[in-house]
Amino acid sequence: MKNKLWIFLLCLICILPNFPGSAVAADTLSKSVALPNESLTGSANAQKTFILDLPLGVSAASVKGGTLKYNGSNSVVSLGMENGKIKLTLKGVEQLKIIQDVQGYRASFGRDYETQPGNSIWRYSDGVRWQVNKFNIDRNVNDYSIVRGSGTSIPYDLPQTSGVVTRSDVQMEYIKWYNGSAYDVIDNSDIIQSTIRLNNFYPPADATVNIKNNKFIISYTAPGSHIYQPEDVPDSVATGPLVVGRRYVLPFKYHFTADAKVTTYSYSGNVSFESALPDDVTLNGSVAVLKPNPNPAKFEDKNVEVQLSLRGELLKYTDSANIQEWVFYAQEQGKASTLQIKKEFSKTLNTSKTFDFTIPASAVTSDNFQQKYDLRVLVRFKNPITTKNGQIQSLEQPLSATVELYKNIPTVSFPSVTPPPTPKGIPPVAMLIVPPVVKAGEDFVASGGASYDLDGEITGYFFEAPGANVAGSSDPTKSTTKFWYPESKQGDNTVGLTVVDNDMMTGNAGGFVQVIRPVPEASLEISGTKKQNRKVTIINTSKSPTHYPLVHSKTKMTIMAVSGGSNADIKYSGSLDGVTQKDVLFKKPGIYKATIYVENTLGYSATSEHTFEIVPDEPPTIYFFVPTQVYRDPTDGNKVKISIDDMSFSPDNDFVDQRTWEYRYDSDNNGSFDNESWVIFSNDNEHRLTLTVYEVGRYEIRHTAYEGFGQPTIDAFITSADRKYADSSSMSSTERIITVKNRAPEGDWSW
Repeated sequence: MKNKLWIFLLCLICILPNFPGSAVAADTLSKSVALPNESLTGSANAQKTFILDLPLGVSAASVKGGTLKYNGSNSVVSLGMENGKIKLTLKGVEQLKIIQDVQGYRASFGRDYETQPGNSIWRYSDGVRWQVNKFNIDRNVNDYSIVRGSGTSIPYDLPQTSGVVTRSDVQMEYIKWYNGSAYDVIDNSDIIQSTIRLNNFYPPADATVNIKNNKFIISYTAPGSHIYQPEDVPDSVATGPLVVGRRYVLPFKYHFTADAKVTTYSYSGNVSFESALPDDVTLNGSVAVLKPNPNPAKFEDKNVEVQLSLRGELLKYTDSANIQEWVFYAQEQGKASTLQIKKEFSKTLNTSKTFDFTIPASAVTSDNFQQKYDLRVLVRFKNPITTKNGQIQSLEQPLSATVELYKNIPTVSFPSVTPPPTPKGIPPVAMLIVPPVVKAGEDFVASGGASYDLDGEITGYFFEAPGANVAGSSDPTKSTTKFWYPESKQGDNTVGLTVVDNDMMTGNAGGFVQVIRPVPEASLEISGTKKQNRKVTIINTSKSPTHYPLVHSKTKMTIMAVSGGSNADIKYSGSLDGVTQKDVLFKKPGIYKATIYVENTLGYSATSEHTFEIVPDEPPTIYFFVPTQVYRDPTDGNKVKISIDDMSFSPDNDFVDQRTWEYRYDSDNNGSFDNESWVIFSNDNEHRLTLTVYEVGRYEIRHTAYEGFGQPTIDAFITSADRKYADSSSMSSTERIITVKNRAPEGDWSW
């Protein structure tokens, strides 16, 4: 016995390691979204917010709460969902580096500086001499020379004159620095001034350009190939008909390059999350009577073979690997002993099974005998699926079918079709599919699409549904027609189909439809941000049969507090009656319930309720960084410049839109700030700032952050008191206090 026990334990030990230590949630799919790898410059990029699209096929509603996770080397400021997208704010990973050959343009990327220097050259009244106005390089003043014109007759033209000099300032106003693109801006403060140089300098082709004392010095020959503009000659220089004034212009462009010593902020990684499988999965089932054909069938005093085809199809679902099995049930109505069950284990999104029954001749005791069958199609999933109503392991749909045997006249009437004078070939086989149950006033489709012809093709489909109305138009070349039944046709009804082939041969099939009361379906949808003081939209998603629509004036909606808040905390404008949707704001977090009553044109009504939670509006999380010890600078008037970096954030996807910074000084150096007053030194919503102080001793910093709403609200119900705020009192005192000291003197060992 002991030996057997030891053998059992040994086997158990061998088996145990094969059991997995962890499991992935079966109702979710692991997804991730990659961030663009970026290396940005400038203090404005020390923190960056990314708005990331969800992967194709993933809806925001399917992202499971609490599963969002950033994977990477950056520090997370905030992470959440907003407007159907992932919103991620990170602090950049800092690195100091030299960037060579950054470009300096005028105000915007690619825009060169332009200058149009030139010279005024005037012909005197004698028509012979020309005054060439130019810049004297040696004397650094404007000067002029007089040259004799050239030509065979007066007035003489301007001869080719070399050494004409003009000047232009090297402009750097509005300079903006870029690292290769308009999106990578370099701060002016990061430019190494000694490395600034002209680049892509485009002077005129036949001019010489030098730079002296931050000015362009341009020397050229006039007129050469240069353009000129007419100008007036001052009367003090010359007057008369032969006087001519010209302004020679030498336009050119330039920009700058330089090296920059910058702090770069790099971003990379991805966001992973768990996504629920689609919540709108539906099972569509249908049944067709294959035998007898046609149905109803003429009773011929013998047993009748019945064959039913039961089909199931998953709609809006693609994960066939998660299908465990299909199960089909069929039985004669009210006879459990006739139950048949068939299964299908293939991983397919649709499948069908046939069932065979026999109606014994002895059972046919009336002129129009009807045998009803109860059927059901079920699909089981290997792993549960999460839907709006919770997790489901399976879906099923009940169905029914009716087979009629008649002795004289069938209850189903068929359209009359003139038979061919000389029948030939094989008649077509009609197959009709109709829903077993519909509401009065609801459109439904009668389909003959499964009909076939062995020796040709079907050219016409003719439907007849006594008491029903055609919805839209009926086209005999189409295999479907849409009908609806009025309220007066509640109960059992029939649909007949006659198909005609290309030989004018016909085939018939019938179907049976139970018409039930046209009761509407009441439902509500709660959209928006279900958070305190945010806009929540309650939408009436109720529906009624198409031809007996809802009377919106009779719609009544109520909203009430269940726990946490009170009815007085529910705010909206106007009435809740007769609305299709209503914007509501909840002043307090808690559990609330919305109820809706709807009524259609026939007076049928329905109600529904939806319970939901309003979560609290969380205050911001306060944290900032200051050095614990700093020294006065004797070269700067013994001032101390204290750098402060704010890393406060909103934990629930709001934003900080007001920051107040204060300090107090331990003036009596007694180790306590209790008797000291606070002094505001910034109220400009700064997250990176400098405090300048002069005195040696201890300073305490206080930071108060106020939030703005990160999601839509209803302004009419909001006061300033609704804005969440927090201060730095939750931080450790060692993180808030700075000690200012004098720097020790440096020894001089020279003699």
